[in-house]
Amino acid sequence: MSATTEMICAGGIEKFVRKSMRAPNHLNALRAFEAAARHLSYVAAADELKVTPAAVGSLVRTLEAVVGVELFHRSQAGPARLELTEAAQAVLPELQAGFDHLTVAFERLKASRGQITISLTVPPAFADKWLLPRVERFATHHPLYDLRIDTSGRLVDFAAERMDVGIRYGDGRWPGLKSVFLLRDAFFPVCSPALFEGTHPLRRPEDLKHHTLIHDRSMAFESAFPTWRTWLQAAGFPDINCERGLQINDSAAAYQAAINGSGVALGRTTLVARDLAAGRLVRPFGEALRCELAYYLIHRPKADDDPGIAAFKNWVYTEAKADAANVG
Repeated sequence: MSATTEMICAGGIEKFVRKSMRAPNHLNALRAFEAAARHLSYVAAADELKVTPAAVGSLVRTLEAVVGVELFHRSQAGPARLELTEAAQAVLPELQAGFDHLTVAFERLKASRGQITISLTVPPAFADKWLLPRVERFATHHPLYDLRIDTSGRLVDFAAERMDVGIRYGDGRWPGLKSVFLLRDAFFPVCSPALFEGTHPLRRPEDLKHHTLIHDRSMAFESAFPTWRTWLQAAGFPDINCERGLQINDSAAAYQAAINGSGVALGRTTLVARDLAAGRLVRPFGEALRCELAYYLIHRPKADDDPGIAAFKNWVYTEAKADAANVG
C-alpha cells in the first residue's frame, strides 16, 4: 500500500474532502468522481448526471489537481473503461456514505416542514395486486411520509437514482444491497368461474387439454420460477402439451387474461389473493406448488437508521405477516 493510500485509509478522507471543498465546484467534482468510479465510465456517469463526458473528465481532473492524488489509471486504450487507483478505492466507500448522509440530512430538513418522501421501487404486478391497495393504510399510520413509487420493473441503481427502499422477487441476493425476506408464493391453477361451464367444463387437470394455458413470462430468465411444465409434472400429468397457449411478460396482465376467461393461468398466492376473495378468479383443482424464490425488501446496507426507511419496513413487515397468517 502506498503512502498516499495509507494516509487516506488512516483518516485522510477528512483531509481529502476538506481540501476538495476549497476548490470551485467542489461538490460537483466529488459527485462526478463518485459516479465515474461507480460506473467505471465517464460516459455512463455523464448520462446519470445529465452533463457531457468531457465535463465529467474535467471535474475529475480538477479534483485530482486540488487533492494531489491520482484517482484513475490512465491507459493508452483511452477513457472508455476506467480503472480506479488504490487511493481512489480506499476513499470511495466513505465518499458514497457521505453522499448518503447528505441525502438523509436533506430529507430530514424537508420533514421539518411537514412531509418527507420515501422513494420505493417495486415490480409492477406486485404494486398492482398487493402494494397499491394497501398504501392508504401506510398513509394513515405515517401521515408525515409520502411514497414515490417506481413500478417500471427494471433493476434500479439505488446509488445513482437515490432510491430509498425496494421490493424485489428472487433468491435474496442483490450485490451491494441488504435484503430481508418478506413473502413467499405458492403456485396453483386459476381461472374465471365461466370456465366451469361450456362444451368442456374445467373440472380436472385432464380437462386442461381443452383450454388455453396462459404463461407468465415475466421471470422467464429465472430457472427456479415455476411454469406449467413444472406444475403438470408435479401434479402427475406430464403428457399434457404445456408449450401451447398465450404467453404474456407481465404477471398482472396474465391474471387479467384469466379473469376475462381467456384461459387458465398459474396463480401466485400474493398476486391472486384479492381476485380469489372477490370471486373474479377460482382455483378449479390441484395442489399448490412451492417455490424457492420469494419477495425481499432491499435497501443500501448503511440505510437501516434512516427513519423513513424504518417506518416503511416496519409497516410492510406487519402487512406481510398478516398475509402469511391468513394464508396459513
